[in-house]
Amino acid sequence: MSNKNNIKTRIKKGDTVEVIAGEYAGNRGKVLFIQPGRNRAVVQGIAMVKRHMKARSQQEPAGIIEKEGSIDISNLKLVCKKCDEPVRTGYKILEDKNKARYCKKCSEII
Repeated sequence: MSNKNNIKTRIKKGDTVEVIAGEYAGNRGKVLFIQPGRNRAVVQGIAMVKRHMKARSQQEPAGIIEKEGSIDISNLKLVCKKCDEPVRTGYKILEDKNKARYCKKCSEII
């Protein structure tokens, strides 16, 4: 396995992100989950794909369902709650010795 698949990301589950490149550029959504081995994220309402599903039970009938596809993490930027803009992030060590992400524009803890 190469090192490029082990890239650490500053985007976490539950963050609001904006797509900065590609077909969905400018759209915002909440991160549903991260696929770290593939360097991809699934964002709510972005990259919708259709899947043909076989019936599994009477509660889950067969049909074509629409769900979110994954998008490369390099095409996403974290949105600061205070600035309400896509920003770069950094890490600070807080007084209680915990590490926290912060906005590089307004220095707000994310």
